[in-house]
Amino acid sequence: MVHGTWRFIAPPAPLTLCIISRVKSKQGTTRKSSGRRKPGKPGRRRKPEKESQFKYRIRDNLVAAIICAIVLAAGFYTVRSVFFDDSPAVSVADEPIETVPAKDISGADIPAQDQANNNKGAADHATKKASRVSTATKGPGHKFLLLVIDDAGNNLRELEPFLQFPGPITIAVLPGQPHSAESARRVRTAGKELFLHQPMEPISRRNHGPGTIRVDMSHEEIREILTASFNEIGPVAGMNNHEGSRATADPEIMKSVLEICLNEGIHFLDSRTTADTAAPYVARELGMDIIQRDIFLDNKQDRESILAALEAGCRQAEQNGSAVLIGHAWSRQLAAILTEMYPLLISKGFVFVTAGTYLETSL
Repeated sequence: MVHGTWRFIAPPAPLTLCIISRVKSKQGTTRKSSGRRKPGKPGRRRKPEKESQFKYRIRDNLVAAIICAIVLAAGFYTVRSVFFDDSPAVSVADEPIETVPAKDISGADIPAQDQANNNKGAADHATKKASRVSTATKGPGHKFLLLVIDDAGNNLRELEPFLQFPGPITIAVLPGQPHSAESARRVRTAGKELFLHQPMEPISRRNHGPGTIRVDMSHEEIREILTASFNEIGPVAGMNNHEGSRATADPEIMKSVLEICLNEGIHFLDSRTTADTAAPYVARELGMDIIQRDIFLDNKQDRESILAALEAGCRQAEQNGSAVLIGHAWSRQLAAILTEMYPLLISKGFVFVTAGTYLETSL
């Protein structure tokens, strides 16, 4: 985030001299008294001419001094960088986790085409009994950004600009799409971190496609779906949920999903499509470290809104040490904006990291 700075602007000298000259010329043309008395009024003794002129001179000099002070004061002004807009963060509030499913209060199911409206492996953590969830990097001065791009797999042309991003980036590929396997191969070839973007049941609709994890499924059914997804997309460094406001709020479903992630040795990123997500609670019970989304970058896809969301993420990274930002492969301006912003963010001390590095630095 770019902070405001104070700058000095030299006062407009021609304007100041013009004002002073005007005042002085007025002094030189002060009307002299004729010495006559007005008819019908009793005569009064007039002040001496030199005394009257002295009084005018004091008054005019005082006026000139005040004008000069105003002009000088106008030379100082605050320049606030307009590169970022001070818009509020676009994120779902982090609320206490209930142990039973609750209704979705955020309404934030994120369909692939309707977003505008709305490393240590994880297996190493299976033996740890720490009851925490990784949310921020500890340590003064650290400003880590984990950038995740969801919904890859539909279109190779949309994916390509993100593969050219100059820094670390995590790309989450949907299974069962026309270009899922090829998208995953290109992500690995480009040296970017690959995630499985697993569809999970949302609250907003009941008509789910094949391969969606639903709340009426057993542990074995969930395992079969994830195994098929891993075979199509893998090997992957981790997974996150696509939609899933209903499924992620179900503790039993999330227990199955997280146990499979532990067994596979991969990370889990909670996209937080509902404030009622049970993932953090279940992760603590399992002694597992997971990642949670902080900001959606492209709830609105215009440039100003994306920059505002990016600044919100930068503010969070400055305050907490890190921020997790999620965008989407179909967002037309996002790749260009991120690539354009990258050198400036690096110069400001922000560090882009992968999910594995994020978890390592959070321990």
